[in-house]
Amino acid sequence: MYQEEDEQKLKGLKISKDLIEIGGDALKTNITTLGPLVLPFSEQLLFFGTLVWRHLFGSKTDGTSPSMKKPYIPDYKLAFEHFCVHAASKTILDELQRNLELSDKNMEASRMTLHRFGNTSSSSIWYELAYMEAKESVRRGDRVWQLAFGSGFKCNSVVWRAMRRVTNPSRNPWLDCINRYPATLN
Repeated sequence: MYQEEDEQKLKGLKISKDLIEIGGDALKTNITTLGPLVLPFSEQLLFFGTLVWRHLFGSKTDGTSPSMKKPYIPDYKLAFEHFCVHAASKTILDELQRNLELSDKNMEASRMTLHRFGNTSSSSIWYELAYMEAKESVRRGDRVWQLAFGSGFKCNSVVWRAMRRVTNPSRNPWLDCINRYPATLN
């Protein structure tokens, strides 16, 4: 991001097209660090085996080995029941959903938070957790992955295990409208 003046001498922000790539690198570093701490051993073994295979034999880019074109992305749905992904934009949510192979249900809290509150920066992950609590979908023992982007371009994760099931929350930003969600999005 750059601060520049336009033709009328007004200062504004210019966002580089590299922003998505930089964010992707931050995400890759984050999930690579998190993986060994949360993933089942079978997923860790698949990831490591694929990494070694690619290192030893290289990646074929001629189309003869489609499974080796991109690195293996572990199945984080085996580690978590719920996902709170920073609701920065529809495009970012779409890309994360596609790359992590998450379902629409996995992304519901993030998409509904973006729909209702817009981009509230990384604090959106708390609105997403509140959404799940208002829907009473988090049960005792469930694991929640909160994934947020910050300035610089940083990517941070928090992993929670529910100690109890929240039922009938009395204080929640969704209580006045939760019955209207999930909303139909275009």
